[in-house]
Amino acid sequence: MQPTIRRFGLPAIVAIAAIATLTAVPPEVGARNSAEATAPRDAGEPIMAIVSIKSQQITFYDADGWIVRAPVSTGVKRRGTPAGIFTVLQKRPDHRSNLYGARMPHMQRLTWNGIAFHGGPLPGYPASHGCVRMPYRFAKKMFDQTRIGMRVIVSPEDTTPVDFLHAELLEPDAAAVAAAPERAETLAREAAEAAKAADETKKLAKKTAREAASAKATLRKLERRKSYADDQLAKAEKALERAKSDKAKARAEKRKQKAATKAAEAATKLDTAKAEATPKIDAAAKAADAAKAAATRKEDLAKAASDAKLAAEPVSVYISRKTQKLYVRRNTHEPWSDGGVVYDATIEVPVTIRDPDRPIGTHVFTAMASNDDGLRWTAVTIDDGDDAKGALDRVSIPKDVLDRIAPTARPRSSIIISDEPLSRETNFRTEFVAVLSNHPRGGFKTRRRTVSVKRPFAEPWQPSSYFFFGPPRQYKQRGKTRRRRSRGYKKPGLFW
Repeated sequence: MQPTIRRFGLPAIVAIAAIATLTAVPPEVGARNSAEATAPRDAGEPIMAIVSIKSQQITFYDADGWIVRAPVSTGVKRRGTPAGIFTVLQKRPDHRSNLYGARMPHMQRLTWNGIAFHGGPLPGYPASHGCVRMPYRFAKKMFDQTRIGMRVIVSPEDTTPVDFLHAELLEPDAAAVAAAPERAETLAREAAEAAKAADETKKLAKKTAREAASAKATLRKLERRKSYADDQLAKAEKALERAKSDKAKARAEKRKQKAATKAAEAATKLDTAKAEATPKIDAAAKAADAAKAAATRKEDLAKAASDAKLAAEPVSVYISRKTQKLYVRRNTHEPWSDGGVVYDATIEVPVTIRDPDRPIGTHVFTAMASNDDGLRWTAVTIDDGDDAKGALDRVSIPKDVLDRIAPTARPRSSIIISDEPLSRETNFRTEFVAVLSNHPRGGFKTRRRTVSVKRPFAEPWQPSSYFFFGPPRQYKQRGKTRRRRSRGYKKPGLFW
């Protein structure tokens, strides 16, 4: 050590020691960062992942319980990973942050403004800008096992799913579940046939409409000729009446006979044209009615086919005490250009919550698997308020909603009850994004809001006997999107 002391001097040694003390991993934090672990059984497909900010650990669960866990590194103090409810929205094996420029291998996006899972260095304490870093090899392994739509819960404290029973949970109808695939296939086929028939009737309606229009134009032309001929005949008759001399009378009589002949010919031609036009006009009217009926049938069957297809998907329900509303989402599996998918969001209805001014907490109820009674549910609580049973006891889900979503509920379906409103990051490309407002969320607030791209579905559903899912409308984006040559045009990107 003597050469070192002579080279740097005692003050430098003291400074280096101080820096080492400040940057050392706190013993309690390092102790919490447990090593990777795997359950001693065959693992199924992950249904849920729970991140504990307190323990800096992530645990994945399949239908039978936990399967793997590993240490993580969440956001630093001023860019903390937001606690809340998320789903996997997008997966990219090799991604680079366009905000920080850092590599994010095996990225699994949780929000479109940049919160995600990915492989990264783990110093043993929170060190990211808001994402959840996992060990590189672990991130790669889980990337290959998860699917878009997997539930992700970020909890400020340690929490685990517990088995749960309650009368308000969705109870599927075995017959409806069994019939759902065949019904979806049948309706899809009928919808395709109806679409084809609608196109054919539309073409026929256009053809007959052109023929009818031509016939009507001919009639209008002949009517003008007949009117002119009748007018000439009337003038000739008046001229005959005014004639005094025999010569004038003879000339007027000849003029009258010619006018009468022309008027008779015009009338004959008009009558003939009317006889020919009437069937064409009637055929056009019938074809128009048939095209309208075919278009209605096409739309109805498209809605029914969409309903049947979505009935085969897990259903997610979000109940917010803040907004006093119930929201429903289902994955349509319709791809979006950036790699995500579109979610159906046609149901949004008021919901009754007893004692609406009293906190209810945040609870996630998940259908883990089917059993003899229908579905086996678990509950996870991540915020203060009522316990899971007390929260469900205070909620009354509208019967019309239950009648539409419960009969075909299946594993991975969920009900979320929370004090929080849906985050601004919830849109047609997400299931639900809900962030706990009473916990640090700097990693969320410091990011730019997702570009407002609107892709509306039907109007929010209201209880009725109509079809459950409405047809999607055309994609629309708010704001000016026209290219300007004087200024460059840049497609809105994602922000990390």
